[in-house]
Amino acid sequence: MSDVVIRPLRADDAGAVLALYQAGLDSGDASFETAAPTWEAFDAARLDAHRFVAVDAADAVLGWVAVAPVSSRPVYAGVVEHSVYVGPAARGRGVGRALLEALIASTEAAGIWTIQSGVFPENTASLALHRACGFRTVGIRERVGRHALRNNRWRDVVLLERRSPVVT
Repeated sequence: MSDVVIRPLRADDAGAVLALYQAGLDSGDASFETAAPTWEAFDAARLDAHRFVAVDAADAVLGWVAVAPVSSRPVYAGVVEHSVYVGPAARGRGVGRALLEALIASTEAAGIWTIQSGVFPENTASLALHRACGFRTVGIRERVGRHALRNNRWRDVVLLERRSPVVT
């Protein structure tokens, strides 16, 4: 990890971020989505202060993490949903953990008390990463949606959350 730097995501990272997003979607175990959004849609849906990329010495993007608010209601102002994607060549190097740790520090500094996410149960690497970063399983949403990339079959989603021990 000494050759990897975590830094804020910039607009000029858009192409690389969306390419990694699409690669994850193409795997069939990252999301129900089948196509990465446009940069404009991605940018509009995620909070500016909590978007990071992992880059190598040449500033090539290896992975990214970002959050979106779960609701516009004031009572949920401290709850966000996150996504984390790591490129195939960078997996198993601690990139995902470094990204999640940066996100946790950033959100806690901003007073956010809960980070949540949904992960397919087959995505065991993502589940292990989240557990290592303090996320717990809240429940399993059974047969919550049909997945176009998996022959339109029903998929379960594991609902994960991390409650901040410092934001009360």
